[in-house]
Amino acid sequence: MKVLHLVAGELTGGAARGAYWLHQGLRSLGVDSRVYTNSQQTHGDTSVVSVSRSKKDKIISIARSQADQAFASVYRKRQSGMFSAGVMGADFTDSTACREADVVHLHWVNGGFVDMKHLAKLRKPVVWTMRDMWPMTGGCHYAMGCEKFTTGCGSCDQLGSNSDRDLSRFVLNRKRKYLPESMKMIGISDWVSEQARQSLLFRDFDVRTIHNNVDASEFFPLDKQLARQLLGIETEKKIILTGCTSAKDTYKGFGKYLEMLTHLDPAKYHLCFFGKLDQSVADGLGFDYTSFGYLHDSISLRLLYSAADVFIAPSLMEAFGKTLAEAMGCGTPVVCFDATGPKDIVTHKHDGYKAAPFDAQGLAEGVEWISGEADYPQLVLNAREKILTTFDSPVIARQYQALYQEMLA
Repeated sequence: MKVLHLVAGELTGGAARGAYWLHQGLRSLGVDSRVYTNSQQTHGDTSVVSVSRSKKDKIISIARSQADQAFASVYRKRQSGMFSAGVMGADFTDSTACREADVVHLHWVNGGFVDMKHLAKLRKPVVWTMRDMWPMTGGCHYAMGCEKFTTGCGSCDQLGSNSDRDLSRFVLNRKRKYLPESMKMIGISDWVSEQARQSLLFRDFDVRTIHNNVDASEFFPLDKQLARQLLGIETEKKIILTGCTSAKDTYKGFGKYLEMLTHLDPAKYHLCFFGKLDQSVADGLGFDYTSFGYLHDSISLRLLYSAADVFIAPSLMEAFGKTLAEAMGCGTPVVCFDATGPKDIVTHKHDGYKAAPFDAQGLAEGVEWISGEADYPQLVLNAREKILTTFDSPVIARQYQALYQEMLA
């Protein structure tokens, strides 16, 4: 069985990283799995085919990505955030890897990597793992409460458009024209799958849930005090860890995180951040804090997850929540909202705490419960066990292997 994964973005992070872990899990099961990607980083893996190896290829890849985004830029009142047209991309169907594959498996394919029209040329089983909402929308990656993707898009709020015949309607109709009807649509959480079933595009498709995966051999518990010592964190306080993104990514819920802090005592907690943190905001919080910036290697992330007493995931809308799973793999209990993708990962008061959506005080109550009332050593064990039994790469790979076999039968 030969499977080709189409994966946009660097394999060192984001959605592409989860796809690469799945690829590794499949190969460990004996599946002839290959990756076709625009990632420059290939991990020295000969089963990864990159279209961005040379300087010229890299320039072309960047140009395609910018061109794909340019369609939305003509809307002067558009909201910040990514909006993809899916009209750029080289014809991957002409590649040797695609011709030899028995199954073609799409993952996150934006950034000018895949032009939707090329999907119509496929004459073999196709799987599409939905790692955000883009496959089912007219261009946005998260609908943020808008339900127009269920009726055909147009007059797009994120574009600031008042026209029914806008870019979002064009993108959605173009997908309807080219998508293979027999394609299997896979949500990485029950929430994503349910959104797809309600969508105009996929309500008549076979939609299933196979959760996202995490490599438990990379994310495992380390001694908390040793981790803090190696990271240079000197505090006797409880450590609250969170990941930061651009303030433009409102769905990540950083505003709820800041509101949560108003319900917590700065004398009891030390804050740790990774990712993009606005220093001026952090300085005004009134808490001791340490910012680690972007961490691209698993060793540093593993140390930081292990050093923390609790991980906060304040997302308002999330397809899955990979950082939650990574933290739990390191034995760190998680506090999140009981909504969208994260609610599939955490079991309330068993391996973490789920606050009512979208109650910032509830997040604070979760922090206090984990830090004081809970049987913390048992929470740690439960969090690790959840990842090993439910979300580890070999577990998820076996589910995909069964799906491929079903499609080829």
